[in-house]
Amino acid sequence: MDEMGMVTCQAEWRGGFEERVLAGYRAAGCSEPLARALLERAVKGIEDWTVATDGTGWIAVGVAQENGALVGRIHDLTAPRGREWAERWCAGQGAERVEVRLTGGAGAEAFTDYPVRGQNRMRVAAERPVLPAGLTVRPLTEEEYPGWYAAEEAAYIADIVRAGALTPEQAEEKSDQDFARHLPQGYLTPGHGFYAMEADGRVVGTGWVNHGFLPGVTFGFSLEVHEEHRGKGYGRAAMTVGEWATRHGGDEVMMFNVFGGNEVAMGLYDSTGFAVLDEYRSIDL
Repeated sequence: MDEMGMVTCQAEWRGGFEERVLAGYRAAGCSEPLARALLERAVKGIEDWTVATDGTGWIAVGVAQENGALVGRIHDLTAPRGREWAERWCAGQGAERVEVRLTGGAGAEAFTDYPVRGQNRMRVAAERPVLPAGLTVRPLTEEEYPGWYAAEEAAYIADIVRAGALTPEQAEEKSDQDFARHLPQGYLTPGHGFYAMEADGRVVGTGWVNHGFLPGVTFGFSLEVHEEHRGKGYGRAAMTVGEWATRHGGDEVMMFNVFGGNEVAMGLYDSTGFAVLDEYRSIDL
């Protein structure tokens, strides 16, 4: 590998990087406004990234504090043999682990040994989603909200730990921060909808969505089937509920996150046509 040199003027690299990110989002089916909104999120803090090249490609890296740990991030990697340099750079900054975001799944072949920690997925919702026979949806009541909140937070912490990204203590801290950020007014937070799915007079699952999350997008924070009702086809039905909520909220695209280690859910999303927007992988150093 040729000697790696730091880049002081990032203009040439940044133009190519942004086009590659946009191409990945377009390939996943994003509209142009949505692709550019996602790009804006992807380049947040880009001025602080370190960019290097060996003449064959680019490497962009950075470090950040996250849940009490210093985390290294490989933001871009096109230099054929640049991964080792990127990992050494992150370790030299004191990072405890290294993360990478793969837009549209591109570049996964360079990180096959990095476990998948999470994915963002999306699909254009059916124009007139039809709920399965015998399944009804209603708003969650304010009286039901505290119990739902406690169960949802516990499930979120368990998902993070199962993905292997954080310790239980770090996962709990992240959960507290995330719920406070997304639901500052709790049940009355504008733009958020909470739903109960019922069959045979019993609540079999719940849903939590955020309308207008991005241009034309409803984000499904949770579409949960209660454990005792799983294996009965309600998982696929819950996706239809998400599409129904998306259209009900005036959006066209449904988007959500799935944690790594949940192969059953990933298989369901593959079979129902939800494209991978971003995939997050990491290893401990």
